[in-house]
Amino acid sequence: MSNSNSLLTLRKGLYDGLPICLGYLSVSFTFGMMATENGLPAWVALLISMTNLTSAGQFAGLALIVSGGLYLEVAVTTFVINIRYMLMSLSLSQKLDPRMSTWKRCVLAFGNTDEIFAVAMQQQGEVNAQYLTGLILTPYFGWAAGTLLGATATGFLPASVRSALGIAIYGMFLAIIVPPARKLRPVAVTVALAAAVSCVFRYTPLLRNLSAGWVIIICALIAAGFAALRYPVDDAEGEEGAS
Repeated sequence: MSNSNSLLTLRKGLYDGLPICLGYLSVSFTFGMMATENGLPAWVALLISMTNLTSAGQFAGLALIVSGGLYLEVAVTTFVINIRYMLMSLSLSQKLDPRMSTWKRCVLAFGNTDEIFAVAMQQQGEVNAQYLTGLILTPYFGWAAGTLLGATATGFLPASVRSALGIAIYGMFLAIIVPPARKLRPVAVTVALAAAVSCVFRYTPLLRNLSAGWVIIICALIAAGFAALRYPVDDAEGEEGAS
Protein backbone atom coordinates (compact mmCIF):
# COMPACT_ATOMS: atom_id res chain seq x y z
CA MET A 1 0.00 0.00 0.00
CA SER A 2 1.39 3.39 -1.01
CA ASN A 3 1.97 6.12 1.52
CA SER A 4 -0.69 8.36 -0.08
CA ASN A 5 -3.20 5.52 0.07
CA SER A 6 -2.49 4.84 3.75
CA LEU A 7 -3.39 8.46 4.57
CA LEU A 8 -6.92 7.99 3.21
CA THR A 9 -8.56 6.87 6.44
CA LEU A 10 -12.19 6.72 7.53
CA ARG A 11 -11.65 9.82 9.65
CA LYS A 12 -10.29 11.81 6.71
CA GLY A 13 -13.24 10.70 4.59
CA LEU A 14 -15.70 11.91 7.22
CA TYR A 15 -13.85 15.23 7.44
CA ASP A 16 -13.69 15.73 3.65
CA GLY A 17 -17.40 14.95 3.39
CA LEU A 18 -18.41 17.59 5.93
CA PRO A 19 -18.65 20.51 3.45
CA ILE A 20 -20.78 18.34 1.18
CA CYS A 21 -22.97 17.46 4.16
CA LEU A 22 -23.59 21.13 4.95
CA GLY A 23 -24.47 21.84 1.33
CA TYR A 24 -26.87 18.92 1.18
CA LEU A 25 -28.73 20.10 4.29
CA SER A 26 -30.28 23.12 2.58
CA VAL A 27 -31.29 21.32 -0.61
CA SER A 28 -32.73 18.27 1.14
CA PHE A 29 -34.56 20.56 3.58
CA THR A 30 -36.39 21.99 0.57
CA PHE A 31 -37.17 18.50 -0.71
CA GLY A 32 -38.62 17.43 2.63
CA MET A 33 -40.70 20.57 2.81
CA MET A 34 -42.05 20.17 -0.72
CA ALA A 35 -42.86 16.50 -0.12
CA THR A 36 -45.01 17.15 2.94
CA GLU A 37 -46.65 20.19 1.35
CA ASN A 38 -47.80 17.91 -1.46
CA GLY A 39 -49.36 15.42 0.91
CA LEU A 40 -46.60 12.88 1.52
CA PRO A 41 -45.97 11.81 5.14
CA ALA A 42 -42.65 12.86 6.67
CA TRP A 43 -41.49 9.25 6.93
CA VAL A 44 -42.08 8.73 3.20
CA ALA A 45 -39.98 11.78 2.34
CA LEU A 46 -37.22 10.50 4.62
CA LEU A 47 -37.41 7.02 3.09
CA ILE A 48 -37.10 8.47 -0.42
CA SER A 49 -33.97 10.40 0.53
CA MET A 50 -32.40 7.45 2.34
CA THR A 51 -32.91 5.13 -0.64
CA ASN A 52 -32.12 7.53 -3.50
CA LEU A 53 -29.55 10.21 -2.58
CA THR A 54 -30.06 12.19 -5.78
CA SER A 55 -31.38 15.74 -5.74
CA ALA A 56 -32.51 16.20 -9.35
CA GLY A 57 -33.92 12.68 -9.54
CA GLN A 58 -35.85 13.06 -6.31
CA PHE A 59 -37.39 16.40 -7.22
CA ALA A 60 -38.40 15.11 -10.65
CA GLY A 61 -39.75 11.91 -9.14
CA LEU A 62 -41.70 13.87 -6.52
CA ALA A 63 -43.32 16.01 -9.22
CA LEU A 64 -44.39 12.89 -11.11
CA ILE A 65 -45.70 11.17 -7.97
CA VAL A 66 -47.77 14.21 -7.04
CA SER A 67 -49.16 14.55 -10.57
CA GLY A 68 -50.10 10.86 -10.69
CA GLY A 69 -47.44 9.79 -13.19
CA LEU A 70 -47.14 6.18 -14.29
CA TYR A 71 -44.52 3.87 -12.76
CA LEU A 72 -42.84 3.56 -16.17
CA GLU A 73 -42.72 7.33 -16.51
CA VAL A 74 -41.10 7.73 -13.11
CA ALA A 75 -38.60 4.94 -13.83
CA VAL A 76 -37.52 6.26 -17.23
CA THR A 77 -37.31 9.86 -16.02
CA THR A 78 -35.11 9.05 -13.04
CA PHE A 79 -32.99 6.74 -15.18
CA VAL A 80 -32.29 9.47 -17.74
CA ILE A 81 -31.55 12.04 -15.04
CA ASN A 82 -29.28 9.72 -13.05
CA ILE A 83 -27.53 7.90 -15.89
CA ARG A 84 -24.48 10.11 -15.34
CA TYR A 85 -23.82 8.21 -12.12
CA MET A 86 -23.13 5.08 -14.15
CA LEU A 87 -20.45 6.93 -16.10
CA MET A 88 -18.95 8.44 -12.96
CA SER A 89 -18.87 5.03 -11.27
CA LEU A 90 -17.02 3.53 -14.23
CA SER A 91 -14.48 6.34 -14.05
CA LEU A 92 -14.09 6.12 -10.27
CA SER A 93 -13.67 2.34 -10.41
CA GLN A 94 -10.35 2.87 -12.19
CA LYS A 95 -9.05 4.79 -9.16
CA LEU A 96 -10.21 2.38 -6.47
CA ASP A 97 -7.90 0.10 -4.55
CA PRO A 98 -7.72 -3.10 -6.66
CA ARG A 99 -7.99 -5.16 -3.46
CA MET A 100 -11.47 -3.77 -2.79
CA SER A 101 -13.96 -6.62 -3.08
CA THR A 102 -16.86 -6.59 -5.54
CA TRP A 103 -19.52 -6.39 -2.84
CA LYS A 104 -17.84 -3.35 -1.29
CA ARG A 105 -17.74 -1.66 -4.68
CA CYS A 106 -21.45 -2.37 -5.19
CA VAL A 107 -22.40 -1.00 -1.77
CA LEU A 108 -20.25 2.12 -2.06
CA ALA A 109 -21.53 2.82 -5.59
CA PHE A 110 -24.85 3.80 -3.99
CA GLY A 111 -23.27 6.96 -2.56
CA ASN A 112 -21.39 8.08 -5.65
CA THR A 113 -22.93 11.52 -6.17
CA ASP A 114 -21.48 14.40 -8.21
CA GLU A 115 -19.77 16.03 -5.24
CA ILE A 116 -18.47 12.79 -3.71
CA PHE A 117 -17.10 11.73 -7.09
CA ALA A 118 -15.30 15.06 -7.52
CA VAL A 119 -13.65 14.88 -4.07
CA ALA A 120 -12.66 11.22 -4.48
CA MET A 121 -11.09 11.80 -7.89
CA GLN A 122 -8.95 14.63 -6.50
CA GLN A 123 -7.19 12.36 -4.01
CA GLN A 124 -3.61 11.30 -4.68
CA GLY A 125 -3.18 7.63 -5.47
CA GLU A 126 -5.75 4.89 -5.10
CA VAL A 127 -8.91 5.39 -3.03
CA ASN A 128 -9.59 2.67 -0.46
CA ALA A 129 -12.88 1.48 1.05
CA GLN A 130 -12.30 3.16 4.43
CA TYR A 131 -11.90 6.64 2.97
CA LEU A 132 -14.76 6.27 0.51
CA THR A 133 -17.05 5.02 3.29
CA GLY A 134 -16.35 8.10 5.40
CA LEU A 135 -16.68 10.40 2.39
CA ILE A 136 -20.17 8.98 1.73
CA LEU A 137 -21.47 8.69 5.31
CA THR A 138 -21.27 12.38 6.22
CA PRO A 139 -23.15 13.68 3.14
CA TYR A 140 -25.63 10.80 3.43
CA PHE A 141 -26.43 11.83 6.99
CA GLY A 142 -26.76 15.46 5.92
CA TRP A 143 -29.12 14.57 3.08
CA ALA A 144 -31.35 12.43 5.32
CA ALA A 145 -31.27 14.88 8.24
CA GLY A 146 -32.11 17.84 6.01
CA THR A 147 -35.06 15.97 4.52
CA LEU A 148 -36.41 15.07 7.96
CA LEU A 149 -35.98 18.64 9.22
CA GLY A 150 -37.74 20.08 6.19
CA ALA A 151 -40.58 17.56 6.38
CA THR A 152 -41.23 18.12 10.08
CA ALA A 153 -40.69 21.90 10.12
CA THR A 154 -43.18 22.63 7.34
CA GLY A 155 -46.08 22.96 9.76
CA PHE A 156 -44.22 25.48 11.91
CA LEU A 157 -43.02 27.80 9.13
CA PRO A 158 -45.15 30.67 7.85
CA ALA A 159 -46.31 30.56 4.24
CA SER A 160 -43.94 33.35 3.18
CA VAL A 161 -40.90 31.43 4.44
CA ARG A 162 -42.06 28.19 2.80
CA SER A 163 -42.55 30.03 -0.48
CA ALA A 164 -39.07 31.54 -0.29
CA LEU A 165 -37.45 28.19 0.50
CA GLY A 166 -39.33 26.61 -2.37
CA ILE A 167 -37.09 28.36 -4.90
CA ALA A 168 -33.89 26.95 -3.36
CA ILE A 169 -33.80 24.03 -5.77
CA TYR A 170 -33.96 26.37 -8.76
CA GLY A 171 -31.11 28.39 -7.31
CA MET A 172 -29.10 25.19 -6.97
CA PHE A 173 -29.72 24.26 -10.60
CA LEU A 174 -28.70 27.72 -11.76
CA ALA A 175 -25.53 27.51 -9.67
CA ILE A 176 -24.73 24.24 -11.44
CA ILE A 177 -25.28 25.32 -15.06
CA VAL A 178 -24.42 29.03 -15.16
CA PRO A 179 -20.66 28.92 -14.33
CA PRO A 180 -19.77 26.22 -16.91
CA ALA A 181 -22.17 27.78 -19.46
CA ARG A 182 -20.28 31.07 -19.19
CA LYS A 183 -16.96 29.36 -19.84
CA LEU A 184 -17.88 26.62 -22.33
CA ARG A 185 -19.89 27.30 -25.46
CA PRO A 186 -21.07 23.65 -25.85
CA VAL A 187 -22.61 23.76 -22.37
CA ALA A 188 -24.35 27.07 -23.08
CA VAL A 189 -25.74 25.78 -26.39
CA THR A 190 -26.94 22.56 -24.79
CA VAL A 191 -28.71 24.40 -21.96
CA ALA A 192 -30.30 26.87 -24.40
CA LEU A 193 -31.49 24.06 -26.67
CA ALA A 194 -33.02 22.13 -23.76
CA ALA A 195 -34.83 25.30 -22.62
CA ALA A 196 -36.06 26.01 -26.15
CA VAL A 197 -37.42 22.49 -26.63
CA SER A 198 -39.09 22.69 -23.23
CA CYS A 199 -40.80 25.94 -24.28
CA VAL A 200 -42.04 24.26 -27.45
CA PHE A 201 -43.73 21.58 -25.37
CA ARG A 202 -45.08 24.17 -22.96
CA TYR A 203 -46.73 26.48 -25.48
CA THR A 204 -47.69 24.19 -28.38
CA PRO A 205 -51.38 23.28 -28.07
CA LEU A 206 -51.04 19.56 -28.83
CA LEU A 207 -47.70 18.99 -27.15
CA ARG A 208 -48.62 20.74 -23.90
CA ASN A 209 -50.82 17.78 -22.97
CA LEU A 210 -47.78 15.49 -22.70
CA SER A 211 -46.89 14.69 -19.09
CA ALA A 212 -43.95 16.42 -17.43
CA GLY A 213 -41.93 13.23 -17.12
CA TRP A 214 -41.89 12.50 -20.84
CA VAL A 215 -41.12 16.14 -21.59
CA ILE A 216 -38.03 15.93 -19.37
CA ILE A 217 -36.95 12.71 -21.10
CA ILE A 218 -37.42 14.09 -24.62
CA CYS A 219 -35.72 17.41 -23.86
CA ALA A 220 -32.75 15.67 -22.27
CA LEU A 221 -32.33 13.22 -25.16
CA ILE A 222 -32.60 15.93 -27.84
CA ALA A 223 -30.20 18.33 -26.13
CA ALA A 224 -27.68 15.64 -25.17
CA GLY A 225 -27.85 13.98 -28.59
CA PHE A 226 -27.29 17.29 -30.39
CA ALA A 227 -24.34 18.14 -28.14
CA ALA A 228 -22.77 14.72 -28.68
CA LEU A 229 -22.98 15.12 -32.48
CA ARG A 230 -22.08 18.81 -32.63
CA TYR A 231 -19.33 18.86 -30.00
CA PRO A 232 -17.68 15.43 -29.95
CA VAL A 233 -14.78 14.90 -27.53
CA ASP A 234 -11.91 12.87 -28.91
CA ASP A 235 -9.65 10.67 -26.80
CA ALA A 236 -6.88 13.26 -26.56
CA GLU A 237 -9.20 15.95 -25.25
CA GLY A 238 -10.83 13.51 -22.82
CA GLU A 239 -7.50 12.47 -21.35
CA GLU A 240 -6.39 16.09 -21.05
CA GLY A 241 -9.63 17.07 -19.30
CA ALA A 242 -9.41 14.14 -16.89
CA SER A 243 -5.84 15.07 -15.95
